[in-house]
Amino acid sequence: MNIKTVFRALRHKNYRLFFAGQSISLIGTWMQQIAVSWLVYRMTNSAFLLGLVGFSSQISTFLLAPLAGVIADRHHRRRLLLITQALAMVQAIILYVLYVTHTITVTEIILLSLFLGAVNAFDIPVRQAFTVDMINDREDLSNAIALNSSMVNAARLIGPFVGGVLIALFGEGTCFLVNALSYIAVLFSLVMMTLPRWEHSGRHKESVVLQLREGFFYVLHFMPIRTILMLLSVISLVSGGVQAMMPVFARDIFHGGARALGLLMAASGLGALTGAIYLAGRRTVVGLGKVIAYTAVLFGCGVIIFSRTSLLMIAMPVLLFSGFGMMVQMASSNIILQTIVEEDKRGRVMSFYTMAFMGLSPFGSLFSGVLAVKIGANNTLLGGGLFCIIAAIVFALHLPKLRGFIRPVYIKKGIIIEPIH
Repeated sequence: MNIKTVFRALRHKNYRLFFAGQSISLIGTWMQQIAVSWLVYRMTNSAFLLGLVGFSSQISTFLLAPLAGVIADRHHRRRLLLITQALAMVQAIILYVLYVTHTITVTEIILLSLFLGAVNAFDIPVRQAFTVDMINDREDLSNAIALNSSMVNAARLIGPFVGGVLIALFGEGTCFLVNALSYIAVLFSLVMMTLPRWEHSGRHKESVVLQLREGFFYVLHFMPIRTILMLLSVISLVSGGVQAMMPVFARDIFHGGARALGLLMAASGLGALTGAIYLAGRRTVVGLGKVIAYTAVLFGCGVIIFSRTSLLMIAMPVLLFSGFGMMVQMASSNIILQTIVEEDKRGRVMSFYTMAFMGLSPFGSLFSGVLAVKIGANNTLLGGGLFCIIAAIVFALHLPKLRGFIRPVYIKKGIIIEPIH
């Protein structure tokens, strides 16, 4: 694999700044995430409340993402990101202050999680659409998307491990403070970018409701986008359940503590990072349709095996493979969507991607919390893995039809390669 091919999007100055700032900030984000999960479970010993906190952290994303997509198509994306990142910093600061003053409760954690979820509802689709603004050569777009995923998962690998160590040594509050400080890096990178003057397309004068409806019908009636998002939704539901149950497995099944939780999340993150690097090294988007189906099956099988093991040393390599499958499936879906979408609908389509990728995850957290109380965490994840495999098979059976829908879009864009193979 040619190293220049893997990192070719970094030749764009704006993207280099973004990559550096986000890499630092996301490590803090993952540190805070593991700290919140561990704090809730330590305070309550409740799998249900653990799932409820996961639900509250992302339900706002599901509800507000379509509106965020319209805003991303109507307004300056860098300014929007400056606002969302600053608000996320405020949330981390409040968490830290409540922790060090010993006034933090589960209720406050839920409320702050709802707030951060609302911020992310706008931040994520805007950030996805903003990738195009930072890349001058569209041939590097798929590489930039893959590098975004590698950046997230490098942080996912480093953040939980460091977070687990810091929790064991100093307590959860340290993770909240580090996360708050990490936002300085991304805010600085956004300010330092040199971007073309923002010009409205003229559509900002149209009704928001009209544009919401237009985006919804575009996604609903364009079969490739609809089908990709449906499979992505299933993967998101199950992955949300897996993440919510991690503290339960770490403490009650593997008989470990915060470090065990950090190791489990780091193993999944390493697999996801490997998957993102694999995608970044691909020179073409051809064949990503089959890749999506295969990796969805790989993720489902990994979840099933993980649900049946009681040994940490076996669970870690299993999570590595399932993390690889999950990330390649999700990032490949992102690449295809950004490749075939019409430019004036990019923000709205990416908002539906955000709903499927992030917005449904809280339902997975909540459902898994409820089911774990009734049938156990092991059986809950077993069912989720089977669900993924079935959905992947259905997607694979629809691939021939998807190629027929994609071809006219590529002819219209003057592109001769097709990603659905």
